Amino acid sequence: MGRARRPFRREEKRVFNIDEWNPKSDIGRKVKNKEITSIEQIFEMGKPIIEDEIVDALLPDLREEVLNISMTQRMSDNGRKSQFRAIAVVGDSHGHIGVGAGKAEEAKPSIETAVKDAKRNIISVPLGCGSWECGCKQKHTIPIKVVGKNGGVIVTLKPAPRGVGIAAHEVVRKVLGMAGVKDSWGFARGRTRSVYNTAMASYDALNSLNRMKFHKEWDTLLGTECKEVEKNEKSGSS
Repeated sequence: MGRARRPFRREEKRVFNIDEWNPKSDIGRKVKNKEITSIEQIFEMGKPIIEDEIVDALLPDLREEVLNISMTQRMSDNGRKSQFRAIAVVGDSHGHIGVGAGKAEEAKPSIETAVKDAKRNIISVPLGCGSWECGCKQKHTIPIKVVGKNGGVIVTLKPAPRGVGIAAHEVVRKVLGMAGVKDSWGFARGRTRSVYNTAMASYDALNSLNRMKFHKEWDTLLGTECKEVEKNEKSGSS
């Protein structure tokens, strides 16, 4: 029998000190000078986040989790060169999520690179109550059905009523949980063995909510739709 593999242990999270930060971009300087106080302001400006310290300053409660660590090899003039490849996801469980990947010759630097990449890919996820079976008007699921694709993986997410939980692939479940989604039905098709493609397909599905119009009015529209369904069910039963 082979020797049991020991679980990877992360070191204690580094505390970010904004006074020691030397920003290199205009947005970073505005964040340090407190001209920008929320990450939604950056999203409204349409500017990319090129410094992970911006996310550390605006979202101090951000959590991080490593989805997968694998070893890659490539041929060079000196022979085979091995590297570690890490996939990480960050989120605050309140509508912010990011997925990233990183490579390095050792495991720890690869994880740090993946976490920084995930922070630079942070997005805002509009939550709501999109299930016609619920109608509670609380932000516990996604407001509408969405589909995301990356590589050979297609992920479909549907809103679910309260209490269902996240019924989906393990990687999809972790991504949705970090974003703050508590109830959802998920369907993953394709080569789901690829952790990166599955995580990025889930990320793309959530990000598609930001590309839709009038998502701020979904709660009101869905609440009206739920009432109409209940009214039709009562009239049918009578």
